[in-house]
Amino acid sequence: MKYIKRFCKWIFQGIPEIKVTTQLYTMEFHRELDGKRILITGGGSGLGYAIAKRFAEEGATVIITGRNLDKLKTAQENIGSNCIYFVFDNSNIKELENLYNNVKENVGDINGLVCNAGISLHEKMIYDVSEEDYDKQFNINLKGTYFLLQKFIKLRNISEQFNIIVISSERGIQCDDIPYGLTKAALNSLTRGISRRFYKEKVRINAIAPGITVSNMTGIKETDNLYEPRISSGRYFMPIEVAEVALFLMSDRSKCISGEIIATDAGNYLSSYI
Repeated sequence: MKYIKRFCKWIFQGIPEIKVTTQLYTMEFHRELDGKRILITGGGSGLGYAIAKRFAEEGATVIITGRNLDKLKTAQENIGSNCIYFVFDNSNIKELENLYNNVKENVGDINGLVCNAGISLHEKMIYDVSEEDYDKQFNINLKGTYFLLQKFIKLRNISEQFNIIVISSERGIQCDDIPYGLTKAALNSLTRGISRRFYKEKVRINAIAPGITVSNMTGIKETDNLYEPRISSGRYFMPIEVAEVALFLMSDRSKCISGEIIATDAGNYLSSYI
């Protein structure tokens, strides 16, 4: 009966417009990343930029990479003097050692890594996927990240703690039939595998699995209405919300956490009968 009443109300009064914004809070960390040198792939915009900016605010020297020089320059200007950039394509695995050597020469040994670079071509289902688009997403999202981790774990300073964050997706902890979700599921498995093998060797790794977040990839802007009734939160998320979780995982406050996939989607990935 309530649905009939609601339907009649909408007919005569129109469907109400719901506008959602959110109030954001940041943690007081007292510059706990002082002395940290952290490489963030895909750091010129979106989540990577938000994470880089937040880390720099907490005292870290951040090294951002990406394919777009203009985006990297703008990001560096906004973040400040404790940010440097290198133009680098995450799928170009032959240049990984050169990247590592350039970073070491200019900054020193890094002790933190955020694997954020990735793409989504937003196919609706398996019928929409071409071989070219499949390869492109697997090469950047999975293959590029896999060999980046291989190289940097191998070349790291073994006397220091090395903290890694992999940016996954809620799609990686759901069933999926498109390449983006499949690459993220593989990254989740890789995160657990590396943790199991290397934690005793001072390598700590976790993954963050965001829900739909304001970014260039999703096409959602900060000034847009964040309302989305189809997801459990009822709204989209802001990059700084994910960056706060990344800050906790990169800090020494989370030393006992490794091999975990932390969903930042208000539990939207969980199945529900509601």
